[in-house]
Amino acid sequence: MLKTIKAYDLGIGMYVILTQGWFKHPFLKNKFKINSGKQIKEIIDCGIVNVVIDTDKSSQTVENVGTITDNDINLPIREKWEPKKLIPKEFRDVINDKNFPPKEKAKFVYKSSIDIMNKLLSRPTAQNIKEFKEGVSDMVDLILADDKTSYYLLDITYHDHYTYTHSVNVGVYSILLSKALFKNSAMHDMHELGAGFFLHDIGKVKVNSAIINKQGKLTDDEMSEMRTHPSLGYEILSEANQLSEECKVIVMEHHERDDGTGYPLGLKGYDIHLYARVCSIADVYDALTSERSYKKKLKPFDALALMKEEMMSHFHKEIFDEFVLLFK
Repeated sequence: MLKTIKAYDLGIGMYVILTQGWFKHPFLKNKFKINSGKQIKEIIDCGIVNVVIDTDKSSQTVENVGTITDNDINLPIREKWEPKKLIPKEFRDVINDKNFPPKEKAKFVYKSSIDIMNKLLSRPTAQNIKEFKEGVSDMVDLILADDKTSYYLLDITYHDHYTYTHSVNVGVYSILLSKALFKNSAMHDMHELGAGFFLHDIGKVKVNSAIINKQGKLTDDEMSEMRTHPSLGYEILSEANQLSEECKVIVMEHHERDDGTGYPLGLKGYDIHLYARVCSIADVYDALTSERSYKKKLKPFDALALMKEEMMSHFHKEIFDEFVLLFK
């Protein structure tokens, strides 16, 4: 039997059904049994006034409502949940839930990452960039520690023409490649690396949107403007005070090529930083396997074959070989 009561009348043992949208509250599920006064306070704090309870699934009845005890109120609790925050609480909850099925966790994390990246690129404020980097740290830890979820993340990547989808894909590929290359070496700051990979194209927010969204091949002038996005990305992160060494080299050099034909600096060979080389391979692969108005997307095998047969002068061979192994 379903019954509506005031949030202040909730008690431990009641089975609640939150009718508000998923992003209107801080819980992983809309239906669950209350097991602490802390949960009741969280419900009240996020502005929920009325709550539906399922009396058949509750071990606490409305007549015997338990109030929040002083002991519960004094427990350490997080700050009031803010739905406008860039990284929703459930993102970290799912990542840290060891009982969450790997395949479902991968789907949730990937979908959430795209949504978060879309919001960031729509409003790349210093605060949002800082919060985004903190969220990326959780995702990096997941990929480093959870091989099963990482496998599914690699398998479910979606390919379209949107910058935010591309950014997430390149982030995932690059972290996985770095994991294989560095073998969890303490010499590399994987959290900052992950941030750099995900933010490699952030400079595009300052490029004319007509060029970014153009349905067709760019003119020489348009390409010249597009090629400013690495330095623009450097400026954005610098102004936000979020420009670590890892982020700097990745954002500035991810379009450099081993044979010196890249941009914006025309670097060649070992003058290109190792981290940028990693990002470069992931970046090109995702571009080849993504839909564009002027070309059809390639299947993974065909993209890798094209990179090997026609573009190897752009990449470091040993790094590329390690990238190929990710798909076997």
